Amino acid sequence: MPAELQSRLTARFDRLACEGRAAFVPFIMAGDPDYEASLKLMKSLPDAGADIIELGVCFTDPMADGPAIQAAGLRALKSGHTLRKTLEMVRSFRAENSETPLILMGYYNPFYSYGVEAFLKDAKAAGVDGLIIVDLPPEEDAEMCLPARAAGLDFIRLATPTTDDKRLPQVIKNTSGFVYYVSVAGITGQKSGDTSAVGEAIRRLREASGLPVAVGFGIKTVEKAREIGTMADAVVVGSALVDKLSAGLVDGANDPDNAINGVLSLARDLSGAVRAAGVARI
Repeated sequence: MPAELQSRLTARFDRLACEGRAAFVPFIMAGDPDYEASLKLMKSLPDAGADIIELGVCFTDPMADGPAIQAAGLRALKSGHTLRKTLEMVRSFRAENSETPLILMGYYNPFYSYGVEAFLKDAKAAGVDGLIIVDLPPEEDAEMCLPARAAGLDFIRLATPTTDDKRLPQVIKNTSGFVYYVSVAGITGQKSGDTSAVGEAIRRLREASGLPVAVGFGIKTVEKAREIGTMADAVVVGSALVDKLSAGLVDGANDPDNAINGVLSLARDLSGAVRAAGVARI
């Protein structure tokens, strides 16, 4: 694929494959604890080792999120954050960084309320690279997946331990960018997935989709990030970073800089672990 036609996500995964390692993908909630602090953190993540950034879109009913990310979404909503402000964050980020892929992860309601056509146009112009819409199944691809692909945005699907061989072809049919493997059945930030089962799932998803496989949910420690980094094409960490931000706000008497520094320190440790692991293709 010519470089000028290659998406930022594809370019990043191709580069990391040449380096023989997985991507480190931190998740943060856009607007948590407020617009300014969230933007500052976002802009600092690449220097802390982020290869791809996943931005959460706050919503009042985040059914797949654990307590940490639910609380982050509530803080963002309380600060007055919206999907439009998230796109403003992306535009500001892109003014300084044209290379790091950005993915928005959320639930369909905010995008539907914005207007799908208008959102996709604005998202592409702002510099968004991909979307993960948790509650839109493949049967509803016409709602947003296919329009997003037509607009030049990757649409990333979730596969879980319960995605069987009958269901998998439908899940990956219109997926692009990468496949996101949810390593545990349940909500974010809870138990970790069994290593051997995760490794087998990665093999299966790569073979079926021909795409890189990212693993997330339940990766909370440097040790776990290193372990998953030996198998996956990307390691996604969300709840641990969101928890660190929340704890920093409490410990620092709501000083955002104190909280941001704590998150960046943990991000550097996690990124270092992923880099040290390399990628053993299995």
